[in-house]
Amino acid sequence: MKKITIEYRVPYADTDMMGVVYYANYLALFERARNELMRACGYTYRECEAEGFGLPVTHAECDYHASAKYDDILEISAWVQSRKGVRMEIACEVRRKGEEKVLARGFTRHAFIDLRTFRPCPPPDRFIAMTTEGAE
Repeated sequence: MKKITIEYRVPYADTDMMGVVYYANYLALFERARNELMRACGYTYRECEAEGFGLPVTHAECDYHASAKYDDILEISAWVQSRKGVRMEIACEVRRKGEEKVLARGFTRHAFIDLRTFRPCPPPDRFIAMTTEGAE
């Protein structure tokens, strides 16, 4: 599966009174990148849900290394870090555009569920096919 990178300009609403991106907002950045990763692979969340599957977050981690600030243009990268059974992990890194230094790094863990029962279920074949290449 491919690695994608999206750009995001930090709005004032994402910052705290110190002018830096509020720590919880990094998870929203991860979600933006995760959505675009699926879209780039040809299988959107909308299609996944229309087929009766959900992908709730079961665990999230984020390590903070440096602050992003209002009006920074961030580059958020995402890729499938692992996939096993009903679970998968999407890794993310956040950098300021044009810089190598990682501002934040983490991942979200998801479980495929059947939206009718809310019980874990195997991912659809279409998803397995698109995540086989490059997934561990």
